[in-house]
Amino acid sequence: MLSFSTLLVFITFALCYLFNLQWQRNAQKPKQASLPPGPKPWPIVGNLPEFIINKKKTSVSHWIHSFMKEMNTEIACIRLGNVHVIPVTCTEISLQFLRKQDASFSSRPLTMATDVLSKGHLTTIFSPLGDQWRKMKRVMVSEMLSKERHRWLHKKRVEEADNLVRYVLNQCKNGDEGGLVDLRLVAQHYCCNVTRRLIFNKRYLGEGKADGGPGFEEEEYVDAIFALVIHLYSFCISDYLPFLRGLDLEGHEKIVEDATSVLEKYNNPIIDGRIQQWRDGKKHEPQDVLDVFISLTDDNGTPLLSADEIKAQVSEIMIAAVDNPSNNLEWALAEMLNKPETLQKARDELDYVVGKDRLVQESDFPQLNYIKACAREAFRLHPIAPFSPPHVSVTDTTVGDYFIPKGSHVIVSRVGLGRNPKVWNEPGEFKPERHLQDCNKGEEVVLEEPDLRLFTFGRGRRGCPGVVLGSSMITMMLARLLQGFDWSIPTNQGTIDLCTGRGVPFLAKPLLAVAKPRLLPHVYCFSTESEIQ
Repeated sequence: MLSFSTLLVFITFALCYLFNLQWQRNAQKPKQASLPPGPKPWPIVGNLPEFIINKKKTSVSHWIHSFMKEMNTEIACIRLGNVHVIPVTCTEISLQFLRKQDASFSSRPLTMATDVLSKGHLTTIFSPLGDQWRKMKRVMVSEMLSKERHRWLHKKRVEEADNLVRYVLNQCKNGDEGGLVDLRLVAQHYCCNVTRRLIFNKRYLGEGKADGGPGFEEEEYVDAIFALVIHLYSFCISDYLPFLRGLDLEGHEKIVEDATSVLEKYNNPIIDGRIQQWRDGKKHEPQDVLDVFISLTDDNGTPLLSADEIKAQVSEIMIAAVDNPSNNLEWALAEMLNKPETLQKARDELDYVVGKDRLVQESDFPQLNYIKACAREAFRLHPIAPFSPPHVSVTDTTVGDYFIPKGSHVIVSRVGLGRNPKVWNEPGEFKPERHLQDCNKGEEVVLEEPDLRLFTFGRGRRGCPGVVLGSSMITMMLARLLQGFDWSIPTNQGTIDLCTGRGVPFLAKPLLAVAKPRLLPHVYCFSTESEIQ
């Protein structure tokens, strides 16, 4: 019988042997990639303490960009609660996420704001990966944003382009020295008017104004849209600690719910009334996008979209179509007013391509490369948001030698891409010519940016499907305003202050400029088809 000491020696040798065997096996395994660098997280709450402190001091985006610069990294990891947030500031790594491994990052987070606006994530942009998202994306791509539908809606876009010029012309009549025009108001309401015209076949929700400007209803509607734009992906604490939802510690829930209620107050009666018209047989042929949505049927002949799906999707379209183009126009003109030579080059191009005897049309766009270069440069320097909407990883994966856990929120820095000194020479300067140099001779400048050197409309499975419509709205707005009017900075103002507001991507103050007609009076005579409705 073995003594206790002999047994102890045997067990010790056995454990040493097993330990050595396991060590050898681990040594043979490839080393697992580590998470991207970032601030050291606290237990359970992660980096939420720093997050909260910096959100109150400046903004979350400023904090993220600052510590990434200090750490000299172009990809980072912040843990908020149990969520890994992965900010990226360079083109090469962004392309790995959104091109090479696009399928792995094709979902969206379930947030408080997107849940409220999309009626439980029924829409295209805000829905997580799944059957509902696939259904709504098919509807949007094939029924609203196809080339055929774009041509079908052409007349409605022309009507609003004419109304845009008419409204600014009416402001010029207010004084002999030209009229002072609020270009933020012009841009936001033009984009909203175009989108309402396409969806509802109407621009006004109330009576409007005699000069073509927005009434109270339209102003309330646009204010609600931009309240939602600011809060949709605003790093709300309850999105990372869901048990806090309902307490509304930051006041975000009330803002989102109130703004959503404003949109629904105006949208829902129109939608409900139109659905009833189709049910009663009073409508038979689609005249706008709402009719198209209502008239869609499945293989059994039953309506493809529920009333809630239509209502949620309409609200989403309104937000997606208004924010980016209007912000781009205001920033582009602000930069151009500070650099009169760019204004002159744009006018020279319009005079050469279009002339002064007619207004610019969509058919002219392929030849308006300098106009589009100005819009691209505004996108590069002044994106509508500091980060892209989050892309959620659907599996564990490795990107750029870093481990990205399933469920991570990848956010691409629009600011980081557009102002990256490795990509752009003099990244802080407004130089539209750089985009002309990027094109081969004879090529058309486009606003879409597939290589992610700057962020315009996004890309991949979650890229914006409305690139054609968005590009058309931006180009038309900028071209019509520059062709139809001479613009100048108000007397005694000096230059335009290009500072942004606190925590928002917009100019701190709305852009005000003096407009004077630069074409002969007969060019401003519009057909009765484009009269204000």
